[in-house]
Amino acid sequence: MSDGDIVQDRAASGAAEGGGIMRFPAEAVLRLESGARVHGLEVAYKTYGQLNADKSNAVLICHALTGDQHVASPHPTTGKPGWWDKMVGPGLPLDPARYFIICSNVIGGCMGSTGPASTNPATGKTYGLAFPVITIADMVRAQVMLVEALGVERLFAAVGGSMGGMQVLQWAADYPEKLFAAVCIAAAPRHSAQNIAFHEVGRQAIMADPDWRGGDYAETGVRPEKGLAVARMAAHITYLSEPALQRKFGRELQRDGLSWGFDADFQVESYLRHQGAAFVDRFDANSYLYITRALDYFDLAAAHGGVLAQAFRRAREVRFCVFSFTSDWLYPTEESRAIVRALNAAGARTSFVEIETDKGHDAFFLEEPVLREALRGFLDSAAQARGLT
Repeated sequence: MSDGDIVQDRAASGAAEGGGIMRFPAEAVLRLESGARVHGLEVAYKTYGQLNADKSNAVLICHALTGDQHVASPHPTTGKPGWWDKMVGPGLPLDPARYFIICSNVIGGCMGSTGPASTNPATGKTYGLAFPVITIADMVRAQVMLVEALGVERLFAAVGGSMGGMQVLQWAADYPEKLFAAVCIAAAPRHSAQNIAFHEVGRQAIMADPDWRGGDYAETGVRPEKGLAVARMAAHITYLSEPALQRKFGRELQRDGLSWGFDADFQVESYLRHQGAAFVDRFDANSYLYITRALDYFDLAAAHGGVLAQAFRRAREVRFCVFSFTSDWLYPTEESRAIVRALNAAGARTSFVEIETDKGHDAFFLEEPVLREALRGFLDSAAQARGLT
């Protein structure tokens, strides 16, 4: 496949900020782990900064479950700042003046990449549940196609938190030759039974909404907003910690006195309802089903005889940094330690930082000076080793 076969909505290089939709020709098939194939793949992405002369400064940022490609620029639907504007920008660890930063919407997503809300070329209608089930490895394969189409043979670094961290681990396991450094933040080598259980509650909430219509709601002009909002509310609880909830809300009431009914009496109730209502404006319900299922299926050791170290046996030359947060009960520190032990057993260069915080899993989105400076230090060291100025 030549570069001329690939269509971009906007040029990605030569500008401080670029991106758009990368459209691959039908013959550039994305083969999925399930055995299914996706023809005419589209990947929505953003870039920041410029690729240097020897194409050695490219950094791929991988987003979490409900994230997207707008890592450092306003979201087109909500108008809110980029989801990682505390790490990506001038003077920050991921500075576009130094790095060519790429962030794409995962396959299965709903911000422009091929997913259940896309048009099925075989029928001319929205895929809905006809879209094949995807995995983290499938997401990474699509990212590899994008990165290569952008002219990058080897990334300086792949960086991600939560589901993004899992993608980083998958990159290291499957494509270590395309990676100089890897940063995995608040992630795990596989999804636990508890995490699968929380996801199932969310999926059942969506599918119990009468407007879900068996996944065909797009064809009837409705959306399962109530079910998706409940799914978001349940998941959001797992992103926080009990100390953070107590500090932010405690048992504070919304108004003077109790309602003696089922309105949102407590501030924490109002907060969760707001999170659910805001979420449905920017996310697709079927995408939520598919991406949570991809997370549930994630088990990096499974393809390597159940031995996690074997997954990294080809990644000895990759420089790793693994971060965890003390109050993260979604992906607790022990999960990160398991990754570090496996990397050490594989002989990989590995750093590990556990950060003391009460902010829970979502700490990597928030103001955490220790994370910011530790990430800066790791990237500076890796850049020096790579010969980046």
